Order: sequence, then C-alpha cells, then structure tokens
Amino acid sequence: MVASRILIAFGVAVAAGGAAFAALAWHPAIPPVERPAASSFDPAAVKRGAALAALGNCAGCHSAPGRPAFGGGLPVETPFGAIYASNITPDPEAGIGRWSEAAFRRAMRDGVDREGRNLYPAFPYNHYTRVTDDDDAALYAYLMTRRPSAAAVRPPALPFPLNLRPVMAGWNLLFFRAGAFAPDPARSPEWNRGAYLVEGLGHCGACHTPHGVLGEEKAGHHLGGGMAEGWNAYALNAASPAPLPWTVDSLAFYLHHGWQAEHGAARGPMALVTAELGTVSDAEARAMAVYLVSLMGRPESRPADAPQAAAPLPPASAGGQVAVSDAAGGRGAALYAGACASCHASGRPLPYGGLDLALSSALRAPDPSNVVTVTLHGLAAPPGAPGSIMPGFDGALDDADLVALLRYLRADVARAEPWPDLDAAVRRARARGATLVASDGAGPAPPDAEVRIAR
Repeated sequence: MVASRILIAFGVAVAAGGAAFAALAWHPAIPPVERPAASSFDPAAVKRGAALAALGNCAGCHSAPGRPAFGGGLPVETPFGAIYASNITPDPEAGIGRWSEAAFRRAMRDGVDREGRNLYPAFPYNHYTRVTDDDDAALYAYLMTRRPSAAAVRPPALPFPLNLRPVMAGWNLLFFRAGAFAPDPARSPEWNRGAYLVEGLGHCGACHTPHGVLGEEKAGHHLGGGMAEGWNAYALNAASPAPLPWTVDSLAFYLHHGWQAEHGAARGPMALVTAELGTVSDAEARAMAVYLVSLMGRPESRPADAPQAAAPLPPASAGGQVAVSDAAGGRGAALYAGACASCHASGRPLPYGGLDLALSSALRAPDPSNVVTVTLHGLAAPPGAPGSIMPGFDGALDDADLVALLRYLRADVARAEPWPDLDAAVRRARARGATLVASDGAGPAPPDAEVRIAR
C-alpha cells in the first residue's frame, strides 16, 4: 500500500512537472501581417535604426559572403554545433517580412520568434531584452526597409536534444532574466548611455564573458574575458591584460577607428565591431568607453606590473643586419630581429607602423590564440582605405620557429609567465588555415564554416 502511494505521488509529480514545462515552453504565434511598404516608415526612424544596427553589429552575424546584407546564413559556432544566423531582411518567406513590430519586439525581448518558437541564445536576447521600445521600433523600421533576400537558412547543426527548441525553455529558466535597462541615478547621463549600449544592444558580454558548460555567461565573471570564433576576447574589467591601462580617450578612439597608437589594431570579430562603430557618432563610442573604463578601475589603482619595453633589436633591413647571439635571447630573439623588428621597433606610429610589442595585450593575454593567428596570417589591408596591415608568416616560419619567437616575446618583451599550451595553440591555428578580415572588417571572409570561424 505504501509503495503504491509513493508511485502515485511520483507519477503526479512527473505529470505536474511536465505540464509546468510545457506551459513554460509554449508561446502563441503572433499573426502574420502583410509586408509593410518601405515608404510607410518615418525616414528619421530608419536613419536612427541604421545607427542602432551598427551599434549592435547586426550585419556582422546576419550577413554571409555571397548573400545580401542581413540575408543570414553565417554559421555561429558554439561548443555544441553551428547555429546559422537568420535572414532578417523583409522577404515574406525567408525573412521577417510577415513579422509585425510586436513580433520583432518579442524576439528581441524574450527570445521567441513570430511562430512562437524559442530562439537559441546565439542570438543574444539575454542582452537585447534591455533595448527600449523606441529603439526596437527604429531597428524594425530600418530592417524592414532593406533589400529583401529570398535566401533560405540552414537549420542548426545541433545534437539531440538541443535540436529541439522547447529545450531552450529550460535554459531560459536557469539563465535568462528579462527586463529593461535600469539607469543608475548616481551616474552621469554619458555613463548610463554607455552602460545601456554595452549591456544591451552592444551585447559585449556575449564575447567578453567566459561561458559555462551550458553556454551561459558565467555569473560573477561579467566581462572577465572569453573566446569568440577562435579569438580571445579580452577582459573588459579590472582583469584587462592591456599593459598600458585604457583611458576614456584611448578606448573611445579605438572603438571608433579600429586601432589606437598604444593598444594596436582590432582584428578577428572585433574588427567587424569597430568597423560598424566607425559609422556612428563619436559620442556613442565615447559613452561606451566611459562605462567600460569605469569597470576597469582607475589606472593608478591597478597593479603596477606593466612590462618595460625590451631593449630594441635592430631590424634586419638593408645595411642594418646584425647577428644575434643565443645570449641575447636565443633563436626567438633572432627571429624577432629578422622578421618583426623592422616594423615593431621602427618607431613609426600606428596605423602604418607596428605596435611596440611591449604594449601588446595579445602578448599579455592568458591565451595565445590571437598572437598566434595574427603572426601566421597577418592583417589584411582594408580595401581602398588606410589602416593597419601586417604580412603573415605562415610560409616563412615552421611550428618550431613560431614557438621560439612567441616564447621570446612572452618572456622577454611582455615579462609574463610562459603559456602552457603554446605548441598546441600553434598547431591548431595552422591547421585551421584562417583568412583574416581586414582591420576595418571589410576584408574577404571565406564561405566555408570551418574557415570562417577562425577569421
């Protein structure tokens, strides 16, 4: 009798739990609408939406090589598999042409599409939930006036049960907290504007925060550094690896121009971000810098462990070649003198000269991914525009050379502890065979997912 009662109670509990989960996972469809005419939108709203789309780097994820802008199809790699960015052009079938503004706002705010399906958090609705109604309306106006693309998007390449969208209701229950941005009345309007952009539309934490085993942003590690498409997204809080602390002026310039004389050039996915930020006003980039620098702490309060620049080695240019002995740093130092010093020790300022590597965040970062990839593949020249450029040494340096060079730079230039996995990082980066986008984000991007991931 007791066993029967236990079984009945267990069955009731399972049924109740299933019903509760079904209620949590179910969302009604929002009725489709006739695609609004582009002329029905206020031109001022469309213009503002363009700036907001740039601040959110919408094109960076929703545009793929060979497709119209915002046509989707770009694979967003996750530890669980590829999720293909959706088509957000106003095409009625392949895009969001039949979405009402309410449907668009629900996707931004709650991560649920017009049909009522849960979206995957590769679309950072956990950040977009903070975007205001007015900004959502302006974004909607901008996207609904873009050129329609009928290009279909592949379904996610995820294993069971992650390929079942209702499972995301469980993820939301654990990690998603909907809610509007709450300004801090004790802070300036500029600081609050920056916080709104960084934490909301800019979704900086999606890359710059470490992720847990379920893909969530780790609690207590906000903006503490993460990985994005094979690149190290540096910490944007007090753990920033920048040898020279960021200031509001230097970070605002970097965000707006994609490079800064004392911090180097943006590369990888960050190049796309700064390329977009370069199209918005200086004030927006500065507001983001005000907020982020406040998270990093006052420069004078941080540990004074910045490395000193190593004694410059002469470049191996004509008439200036020198023999570097083992005592001067071994093979790594010799490789630096021959391959790197002509730019990095020349004294020419950025963007056309090389960064003094003693100031390089990549050399001080906890992970060598960025400096390995850039050394192998270089920085592509921005087509038709001034910007940073660097040749790749993929064909000139073998794995042993590259390891020797980077060990020298890490130890003697950055004055940091050795990377424990440098050899493996070199092998992984070479096997990946990446092609880099240019420093303004406008360079070539290969269509193959396995390559695109490492841009």
